[in-house]
Amino acid sequence: MNSVDVVIIGAGAGGLAAATELSARGQKVLVLEAGAQAGGKMGTAIVDGVEFDTGPSVLTMIDVLDSLFALSGTTTADELQLLPSDEFRYIWPSGKELDLRFSIEDSIASIQSALGQNAATEFSEFLSYAQGIWNAAAPNFVYGSAPTPFSVLKLGFSKFREVLKIDAMRSMASAIQNRIQDPHLRDIFMRYATYNGSNPLVAPATLNCIAWVELGLGAYGVQGGMHQVASALERVAIRNGAEFRYNSRVAHIGISNGQISGVMLTNGDEIQAKRLICNADVSHLVKDLAPTLKSVHAGQEPSMSGWTAVVKARRRERPSHCVLFPERPYRAEFDDIFGQGRPPAEPTVYLCAQEKAHQRTGWADHEAVFVMANAPAEPATGETPAEVWEAFEKTVMKRLVETALLDHDDTIVWRRTPSDLARQYSGSRGSIYGASSNSQFSAFQRPANAIPELKGLYLASGSAHPGGGVPMCLLSGRAAAAALK
Repeated sequence: MNSVDVVIIGAGAGGLAAATELSARGQKVLVLEAGAQAGGKMGTAIVDGVEFDTGPSVLTMIDVLDSLFALSGTTTADELQLLPSDEFRYIWPSGKELDLRFSIEDSIASIQSALGQNAATEFSEFLSYAQGIWNAAAPNFVYGSAPTPFSVLKLGFSKFREVLKIDAMRSMASAIQNRIQDPHLRDIFMRYATYNGSNPLVAPATLNCIAWVELGLGAYGVQGGMHQVASALERVAIRNGAEFRYNSRVAHIGISNGQISGVMLTNGDEIQAKRLICNADVSHLVKDLAPTLKSVHAGQEPSMSGWTAVVKARRRERPSHCVLFPERPYRAEFDDIFGQGRPPAEPTVYLCAQEKAHQRTGWADHEAVFVMANAPAEPATGETPAEVWEAFEKTVMKRLVETALLDHDDTIVWRRTPSDLARQYSGSRGSIYGASSNSQFSAFQRPANAIPELKGLYLASGSAHPGGGVPMCLLSGRAAAAALK
């Protein structure tokens, strides 16, 4: 039986951040990962000798990485080569196209050219509004410890008045509709809800700050692919002395007298530790790993999932990122996903050309193009029939060929359905971002990073504070490490 200072379950973004920070502090850290590599959903696959990313396609909030690497005496520039995103192209069935660029000024000029001066003014004013939300929300709901209604009330009058700027009492969609008249811009700003898998028709307008995070703070590619972020964190943590064990699935968490005592693996190995960070879905924690835990609840609505694929596409001039909107009103997609629990009849489709976005190397005459269409998480009662995803795949690919974004002979070389995700990540139901933010009270409902009921237990995942997405999961890992005693 082995003994370490801290066991971390899962080498996803949250687990990697916690391992990097704690090992920099001199803690003896052991990371147990059920899969074969670090990164979690920030994964890779190899087909015919070509490696490609199978998860996130863009990096934001690089200050989180900057501060994390600094703890280990290194820098983001030393560990990664970041590539400013050159353009996000949005396409509508009418034939209208719009490019948003790394520079706000360039984006405004592009909007003015494509949509007119009124739209350019609306865009600029909306970004100022989104920036105001971010400035008010970030210190209290993102970078800090898990908020409670009581902690917000304790901020004092001036800070409490600042928090009111987060615009939490109306939906994203209603705030967008109130501030934006141009229908194309409405679609673009509504789409930012999908960055944490939520429904803009009901999610609080606070989430409009996501537009500022990407367009104002900056979006980046990573030379060699997004998985390089995971590799860099793993590398730095190992330099600090952390140990990683792969293909090592935890069966259950040991508890003795209200205190963590260690973990048992499915192969029968036992590891002693009085402190444990769980970088798994909270549902998996409370249903499987520690079913006696009473104070942690996983009853929130799961975030949306997605059908994803990588296409071996004939090489041609493509933007780094492209979004194809549907013919019918965009809100119908969210009604299908969250209201009806079914894949959209006419999905919005996202593409990332990995050669251009991340300077990845493709095949001789073809490149790897990542494709994603939003879809519901798996039902709580069972698995979606395979033929549903087969039909959805045909719908997605037909749209891409009809709009000439792909050629008819471009072929899918890798695919993953929400059912696949649910099987791979226990307790997730296939949701990509943990719990959704489909309530004004979502920030208060996520489990905190420290669990008083069970001494030595800490949480770091998209289903805990502060939420889903790569930078938020990194912050969740850091919050768990900061809370660890």
